[in-house]
Amino acid sequence: MSGTLRISLIQMNIEAGNPEVNFARMEARLKDAVVRQPKPDLIVLPEMWNAGYALDRIGELADPDGERTKAFFSDFCRAHGVNVLAGSIAEKRDGGVYNTIRMYGRDGRELADYSKIHLFRLMDEHLHLQAGDRLCRFELEGVPAGAMICYDIRFPELARKLALDGAKLLFVPAEWPHPRLHHWRTLLQARAIENQMFVVACNTVGVSGKSNFFGHSMVIDPWGEVIAEAGEEETILTAEIDPRLAEEVRGRIPVFEDRRPHLYQ
Repeated sequence: MSGTLRISLIQMNIEAGNPEVNFARMEARLKDAVVRQPKPDLIVLPEMWNAGYALDRIGELADPDGERTKAFFSDFCRAHGVNVLAGSIAEKRDGGVYNTIRMYGRDGRELADYSKIHLFRLMDEHLHLQAGDRLCRFELEGVPAGAMICYDIRFPELARKLALDGAKLLFVPAEWPHPRLHHWRTLLQARAIENQMFVVACNTVGVSGKSNFFGHSMVIDPWGEVIAEAGEEETILTAEIDPRLAEEVRGRIPVFEDRRPHLYQ
């Protein structure tokens, strides 16, 4: 397993319904993050950063087949030698629109993609988006990792499945609004504690329609301790983690060895 990883989270304001403004803002923040010293190993973006929750027009705003997103991040990662979890975007494909993560390695190769499997009814996602049908697993610098999107964190089975498959890092791009800050923090810490893994969650800020997004992007260790947390403004939050801590915690409290799954059915 690799040594420490330096991770930068881009907590940005997203202008719903304006992909051009959002793309320019994302590119500026990304360039700011990559020139910082020490240079990050990984940069993480929030959920739906390209179009926001302009769901009534999402078909016309979504990136067709993700082509613009894929071309940009492949070139950027190759040019700068950095990994990027490109948050999630509204992506039009297969006759529908999906809320999709794309993960890129230092050489520009796409390492994984994931479309949100739990659609959030309170924001009418189920009326405008298609749900994904598979989990997200990949390796980051040799470390098994997984990803989910926002509402997915309310489903502990998903995080547990990724952990059972070996994930030691869990990434969560989100657009999580007020007034549910307590839920955000509690659920993220619970996923970290119960699965003895790092949780890296990148939220957005600003107002979109009736929703006010509060930020508080955070990095949580396998003990459930918050080791870095942003406020409610646009920022780049950076933390250094040692993925080997997950193995240490799992060795000290052998939760996975003590499971009795035949009783959980």
